[in-house]
Order: sequence, then C-alpha cells, then structure tokens
Amino acid sequence: MFSAGLSFVAMTALVKSLGTSMDPIEAAFLRYALGLVFLLPAMRAILTTHLTRRHIALFGLRGAIHAVGVMLWFFAMTRIPLAEVTAMNYLTPVYVTLGAALFLGETMAFRRIAAVLVAIVGAVIILRPGFREISAGHLAMLGTSLMLGGSYLLAKAMVQDVRPSVVVAHLSIWTTLFLIPFAIAVWTPPSLRDIGVLFMIASFATAGHYFMTLALQAAPVAVTQPVTFLQLIWATLLGALVFQEGIDIWVVGGGTLILAAVSFITWREAVLNRSGLTPPSLAPKL
Repeated sequence: MFSAGLSFVAMTALVKSLGTSMDPIEAAFLRYALGLVFLLPAMRAILTTHLTRRHIALFGLRGAIHAVGVMLWFFAMTRIPLAEVTAMNYLTPVYVTLGAALFLGETMAFRRIAAVLVAIVGAVIILRPGFREISAGHLAMLGTSLMLGGSYLLAKAMVQDVRPSVVVAHLSIWTTLFLIPFAIAVWTPPSLRDIGVLFMIASFATAGHYFMTLALQAAPVAVTQPVTFLQLIWATLLGALVFQEGIDIWVVGGGTLILAAVSFITWREAVLNRSGLTPPSLAPKL
C-alpha cells in the first residue's frame, strides 16, 4: 500500500505538471487510450468471456459514468492544489457506502451513519464555505467522487457474474469510447512531451492498482487502508516543494477526518465479518 500510494501520487503530480498545455478532456482521453496497451495480456480473457445484454448495458453505463468522473478529475487538477484533490478523493468511499445502502440493500447501522456524518464534517472543513471561495475545481472534485462512487457500485453488481479482470478491462475500453466525442470537440495536436507524460500517468496508475492488489492479497482492507493516509502527506509535500502550493492545515485536518471515518467503517465490517458488504476503496481509479 505504501508503494501504491507513491504511484498514485506520482500519477496525480504528472497530471498537474501538464498544467494548461492541454485541455483536461483531451488529456483524460489520451490517458485512457494510451493505457489500453496494458490490456493486451488480458485480451484472450476479454474475447472468450460470455456477456449477456445486461452485462453489456452495465459496462456501457459504467463507462459513461466513469468518463464523466475522469473528465471532472482532470479539470480539478488544473484548478486546485494536489493536497485538496487527494483529500477530497477520500469522499468516494462515503458515496459508495451511501449508494450501497440505497441501491444494493445493504444496512446502515448507527455506527456507519455516524462515520458518514464525520466524513461530511471533514469535507466541510476542507471547503470552508463562507470563509473562502469554493472554486469550480472543488465542485469538480465533489462530482468526481460521486461519479467514481457510482462506477464502483456498478462494478460491485457486475463482479458477481464476470471475472474482476474482465470488469476492469471493459472499464478501460468503454471509458475510452465515451471520451472520444468529447476529445474531438476540444482536440489540438499534442506534443511529444505531453504524450510521454500521459503514458507515464497510465503506467503509474497501472502500477498503483497492481501494488494495491498485492497489498489486499497480503492483508485485510482494515489493515492496509490506514496506510493510504500517506498519500495525503506525499501530495501535500509534493505540492509545496514542486508546485509552490501552500500547506493548508485545514485541508490536512479535513482529509484526516474523512479517512478516519472510512477506516472506522472498514474496521467495523472486518470485526463483524460482514463480507457481503461493499468494502470502501480509497484508490483513485482513474
């Protein structure tokens, strides 16, 4: 999880380094298009898996939702500091928890409800409405977390019938397809540097997911999840040292509160051995 955190922060920093040299929508498309090369080892599994119309419809819906989330995330990266992007990304598991209760019939015990409320308080601390301007980047990150939460819930429904590796592969394929028309609308020829940076982004994202998978195989989520707090530390330091962004103690405090709430939910589920519940995932699956 330590290595996964470093990979995800490196991915985020590389997106930040693109700055305004490329439209966020075009950058999102190229990140996914270049990342398709990592699907080559799974092509046989993709082609031989039998899919029903329901599966295809769910894959398409997930791809559309995820595409919107990715575009919002790339936009937010050009508007707000790294630490704020990382801290607000922790809200995704909260949306997943609420969505699982609303749409998948999972129960919301008092402790779960209390943890969700604590996470919301953490988000308010980060945004501080009335004390500072809430920018378009902040609103984009709220939308990103919501869209990714919906994407995870659809994945939860699909992995009951389809192998996880195939679900992940179809996510990349469908998201790329849905991003095409948006990318065409804002297309400008990318430089070789931009293409190289975007391929590195795809590489770090793939490495992060791989390291995260190894971590979850080695230990329960309740054990590995608190380590994701380091992502906020790395993002804060990187933003200050590389991008000259100020260290906002309110952002660190709010992000810590959100992560503590999500970690508590995961710990309670581990204690109760409720394996049927949706385990919150803090990885920015972009």
